[in-house]
Amino acid sequence: MPTPPSTRSVKISPDERGGWSSERPRRDGAAPRPVDISARCQVLAPSDRLRYTPGSLLLIVSADAAEAARVAERVLEERGAVLSLEKVRGLLAGRVAPEEIEARAQELLDATLAKRLGAGQTVVIVVEGLGAEQRESYVRLAHGHRRARHLILLEIPRGQVPVQERATLNELRRALDAGELGLEGFQTALRLGGGAIGELQRIVFRRPPREE
Repeated sequence: MPTPPSTRSVKISPDERGGWSSERPRRDGAAPRPVDISARCQVLAPSDRLRYTPGSLLLIVSADAAEAARVAERVLEERGAVLSLEKVRGLLAGRVAPEEIEARAQELLDATLAKRLGAGQTVVIVVEGLGAEQRESYVRLAHGHRRARHLILLEIPRGQVPVQERATLNELRRALDAGELGLEGFQTALRLGGGAIGELQRIVFRRPPREE
């Protein structure tokens, strides 16, 4: 009788088994692709009262972080929800070597944010800087905890904006007005300037009342 042909075995490496995953390392050893955090972003209109879902992350961005912090303290119902690098630096002053304060402040802020988001608490962060890189880590952390993400851009007079930040600010304005901040993971965005800042009286984190 004729001898049956020998079968050929094919070995499949572990990274080729199963379906494709964006989290799987590439074969060339490159890092995994980052998680897509994009969302549909609604551009809000200024109002005297803003309502967000409890447990949300709200970033307040401005070319003047100190002014943004003052406005936040004035209008936020949950004042204890406000975090900023400036606040953390104050807590570390005298306890940490001056050359270590910046790194330790960011570590402590990130750890506090993670703890509060994990506990379902509302967090408001006054962000230093206008670039997307200053916002990304906060938004990704909130996305990982499945928390809503919101942004308020607080405008200041043009003459007070540092020259080196004007181009970045203009791009942020353009992206916000076009609803493109959803690409950064924000679900709502709002631009406040001029008289609208003074007209804003309260920011609350409550669910809307049920209709009778």
